[in-house]
Amino acid sequence: MWLTSLQIVFILIASAVAQYFPAEPKNVTVVKSQIQDGVFVSYKEPGLCETTPGVRSYAGYVHLPPGIVDDLGVFQNYTINTFFWFFESRKDPANAPLSIWMNGGPGSSSMIGLLQENGPCNVNYDSNSTTLNPWSWNNEVNMLYIDQPNQVGLGYDVLSNGTQDLLDPSGDVIISDFPDGVPEQNNTFLVGTFPSQMINSSVNGTSNAARALWHFAQVWFQNFPDYKPNDDRVSIWTESYGGKYGPAFAAFFQEQNEKIANGTWTDVGETHPIHLDTLGIINGCVDSLVQEPSYPEMAYNNTYGIEAINKTVYEEAVAAFTAPGGVRELIETCRQLAAESDPENQGNNVTVNEACVNASDATGDMEGPYTVYSGRNYYDIAAIDPDPFPPNYYIGWLNQPHVQQALGVPVNYTNPGGNAPYYGFELTGDYVRSGHLEELSSLIEDGVKVALVYGDRDYACNWIGGEAVSLAVNYSQSAAFASAGYANITVNSTYIGGLVRQHGNFSFSRVFNAGHEVPAYQAETSYALFHRAIFNRDIATGDLDTAKNASYFTTGLADAWSVKNVAPESDPPVCYSYNPGATCTDDQLESIINGSAVIQNYILIDNYTSQLFPGLVNSTSSDQGRANGTTTVTGTASTGGTAAAGNEGIFVQAPGLVAWTSALIAVAAILL
Repeated sequence: MWLTSLQIVFILIASAVAQYFPAEPKNVTVVKSQIQDGVFVSYKEPGLCETTPGVRSYAGYVHLPPGIVDDLGVFQNYTINTFFWFFESRKDPANAPLSIWMNGGPGSSSMIGLLQENGPCNVNYDSNSTTLNPWSWNNEVNMLYIDQPNQVGLGYDVLSNGTQDLLDPSGDVIISDFPDGVPEQNNTFLVGTFPSQMINSSVNGTSNAARALWHFAQVWFQNFPDYKPNDDRVSIWTESYGGKYGPAFAAFFQEQNEKIANGTWTDVGETHPIHLDTLGIINGCVDSLVQEPSYPEMAYNNTYGIEAINKTVYEEAVAAFTAPGGVRELIETCRQLAAESDPENQGNNVTVNEACVNASDATGDMEGPYTVYSGRNYYDIAAIDPDPFPPNYYIGWLNQPHVQQALGVPVNYTNPGGNAPYYGFELTGDYVRSGHLEELSSLIEDGVKVALVYGDRDYACNWIGGEAVSLAVNYSQSAAFASAGYANITVNSTYIGGLVRQHGNFSFSRVFNAGHEVPAYQAETSYALFHRAIFNRDIATGDLDTAKNASYFTTGLADAWSVKNVAPESDPPVCYSYNPGATCTDDQLESIINGSAVIQNYILIDNYTSQLFPGLVNSTSSDQGRANGTTTVTGTASTGGTAAAGNEGIFVQAPGLVAWTSALIAVAAILL
């Protein structure tokens, strides 16, 4: 089956024109599993992004052949090549804890979190260089960023030639053998090497994604034993759709740990217990039944005083939840049928899938009016679309030839980067399925620290719904948690970063003046929350040891709504050609289409960008920050600036698909 995949790649290369495709990765270390046939790890030490002297990083793939996940009840007739990027802690990596980071989507690459939010570096506006992030989460923690499920980000099943029209709202990659020759590319029409885009070559839901990730983790820990924490405990931090990933993955890991401990799981090479320390969820969509009512509220009645929809639209959206045959009823029907016919949520029952898809589609009646009527950004209600923040410079950077070579990747990075799993999840109605509240409850009861963190300017998975989730988790101390007050989150001597309710190992935080990707907006606050949760400190101050005081609880405000905000002014757009649909105005798009636009470093040059980035080419500095806004709690936040020399970004790339395929065949010959 492995040879079949290689044969497919070999057929593809016959018509390839090499300059469009990533070069052959060189100096890649390949480690064959001594236990499982066909399983191997390939990796490099990139020397990119984390440039702190003495701090190492590893980027590469865990390669799983077809059938490896079958033992967990998932039919897998495709190869899984999961990309990872690991960073040592800047401080004492041999004794540092380990945290996994995953973005959501479904289909979002964890390179977003790494390069836009909490990783060791920020990409500069030249899309060609980086600047160290002082608030990187690897300051004292070993960090493992994973692109999952299969075909997300830099992960792939089989190497496939194709094109991507960035002006197509779907973002779909079109796979082709190019029988009439490779088409010419331009700023928004790209040619490259991609995953197959086949829906059946990735998982179709959260439950199956958990099983695939568990196999990845088993292989990764076998090959990087030096980074196994001394206490054998691992944390998971995630975001957005990670509100479903996080609870499901952590709960499945716990379930497998129990089977390993009691001897009911004995598969050779798959008996490494992965004990959970902390689960952190940033602006997570956890449970639709609980969170759907929050969308009309966030659009009409938020702490910023922004009425993004009018009263009539608001009332119609509210009514859509409770109406006969409405959103609530459809979600309940989906869940009832799933409990009867697909209790593991594996998406293998047509009747259940249809009911859940209907319910998922219906949520648009509550979530959609904001998008249709407001003109505001989905991930930051304070911003008018198109919103330039967080910057998208990482997309161009990941497609630079020197970056591809350093990472050892044979595929182009695309945005959006995981349409195959996105469509797969959509076809099973995964968005509205249940179980994650119960998983959170079980984790808390087992002593896992659970931190829910929500930026209060996000609409996509907003803090109102996040608070509702925190109160809907039913565990032995639920009443005590609900009765705890909201305390200030003291970030430093001058800044209050938000409000937190905490009881023991469970906390909910509202972070002031932050959109969906909280660490991008409030780097120091996010770092403080992450650090305090990992190292058993109280979220509010970081002064108290919660490991020694399991009954700790916050005191303060009974209602988080009492603190109001003033939104910052919205920044003008910065049209970025690698993501034009999200960053360019209609006029800017038209100028790109008719050829009148001037683009350098993937940035459309206009009056605003000329002033923001003087000269663009060979410019020397850039402030990538976003105004923090103000709240009724006073103080100033620490922010990190960025600076770098630039040169013109390019997409035309070095030769190499044929050579890469030859190398891959050679590796396979060793393994077989």
